[in-house]
Amino acid sequence: MKPLTRKAASAVILAALMAGGALAQAGALLPPVRHSGPVEYLSGGIGADESAAIQTASKQWPLTLEFAIKDRQRADFAADVKVRIRDARGNEVLQATSEGPFLLARLAPGSYAVEATLAGQAQHRQVNVKAGQSSRQMFLWEDTDKSKP
Repeated sequence: MKPLTRKAASAVILAALMAGGALAQAGALLPPVRHSGPVEYLSGGIGADESAAIQTASKQWPLTLEFAIKDRQRADFAADVKVRIRDARGNEVLQATSEGPFLLARLAPGSYAVEATLAGQAQHRQVNVKAGQSSRQMFLWEDTDKSKP
């Protein structure tokens, strides 16, 4: 293997610095990490920059929940979703209200029951969190606003 030339080494260093800067910038756009008991979580995603930062960060979190409302033509992000997560024994490990269309939770490996409620309509999912992997669940509600064309 040939040693790197100065120019090539400089290019590698510059690329690493730019990648680190992009990660730092994404971190600055993330909403604050909160706690529900021992579980860390963050929620948000209102606005393109915060949404992109959360989607990038989601790869580092064991569970990502995404919330949307589907009307006739498309799906719109949902916020103010009430979330409850219970472990395999039925113990509540997280209770929160999402501040945007994404909620990331740092859960220990195991099986969980997730309940997400929007405007009184609850949906349930069973999720398995595996060590070193990221799990994603989408919750989609039908738009019940009959006044829309």
